[in-house]
Amino acid sequence: MAWNSRVARVAPFRVMHLLEMAQAREAAGHDVIHLEVGEPDFPTPEPVIAAGQAALSQGLTRYTPAAGLPALREAIARHYREHFGASVDPARIIVTPGASGALLLASQLLVEAGDRVLMADPNYPCNRHFMALAGAEVDAVSVGRDSGWQLNGELVAEHWQPDTCLAMLASPSNPTGHTLDAASLAGVQAAVADRDGTLLVDEIYQGLNYDEAPLSALSLTDDAFVVNSFSKYFGMTGWRLGWLVAPEAAIEPLTRLAQNVFLAAPTPSQHAALAAFTPECRDILEVRRQTLKTRRDVLLDGLARLGLAPDVPPQGAFYLWLDISRYSHDSQAFCGRLLEEENVAITPGIDFAVRGGEHHVRIAFTNDVARLEEAVARFARFLNRL
Repeated sequence: MAWNSRVARVAPFRVMHLLEMAQAREAAGHDVIHLEVGEPDFPTPEPVIAAGQAALSQGLTRYTPAAGLPALREAIARHYREHFGASVDPARIIVTPGASGALLLASQLLVEAGDRVLMADPNYPCNRHFMALAGAEVDAVSVGRDSGWQLNGELVAEHWQPDTCLAMLASPSNPTGHTLDAASLAGVQAAVADRDGTLLVDEIYQGLNYDEAPLSALSLTDDAFVVNSFSKYFGMTGWRLGWLVAPEAAIEPLTRLAQNVFLAAPTPSQHAALAAFTPECRDILEVRRQTLKTRRDVLLDGLARLGLAPDVPPQGAFYLWLDISRYSHDSQAFCGRLLEEENVAITPGIDFAVRGGEHHVRIAFTNDVARLEEAVARFARFLNRL
């Protein structure tokens, strides 16, 4: 049987295989430290759980409108106004099944076969794959210290081609944890606008910022498409809820797509998410953000003693992107050996980078400080044997 040729362009997510290996070692009695999967280790905040339980007990399980529960769209708009000074009409917000649902809608609306899309390399692989499934070609632009591990206006201008229609940013980014400051974000927005292109911004880790206040592209322009999620900052991974903010003219076709692709986001999850914006919940989330900052700093200190700390510390998310070229040019084998020999699970860089991933790894600081310190000790033993 012949499959759609676009499916062949979707590479496997290797971290999931490594997770299976780590879980198998745990089942066999090994003490595995999990630093591989991009999921907060905190439980969903209690106010959100209580709101979800109340929705279920009240029978609030029927379909919502395809664009989402009106009250939730209003709460998201209020969130942008209060925290980012951005005026967003709730009608421009579409609630989706996870940020993946938002990325699916955006990719299907914005690109077609033969179009080219710019994005940074390294980047979250599913961003590339959504564009590939829509038939577009992704130009992965290598970024590093000089550009703050992000696209900037100069790189957009340099790599834009006649058939490029879209530039995609991620701030904070996965896997590097780096962000764009206001000037850099404005530079990219201007470069894209000068070329009559479209800007798509992944703000899924927004709120998990450690050194500067978080930014939103919506504070600069009403023309960008912005993807966000309740999974990372709000700690609602399994609830499968995200959103897409789009220019007014795009809402009607996006709603038609949503009606046909997934009908609506999960209703109990939408009612639960209303509690994510309450002062009680925000206090919990702020404590967790500070906890993650402490973990980042502990891990950076430990890796610095090993000569492996990144040259530019991550400003957000909960990842470190490490260059292991002194020890290996096969990041998948490196991670496999580290798991087998020291029971520390981290992610091979080839999941994220088109170029250079073979000598990089990603570490998620989604474990408590004691476990992170133990992981550094195990890492040191492992490196001493290489």
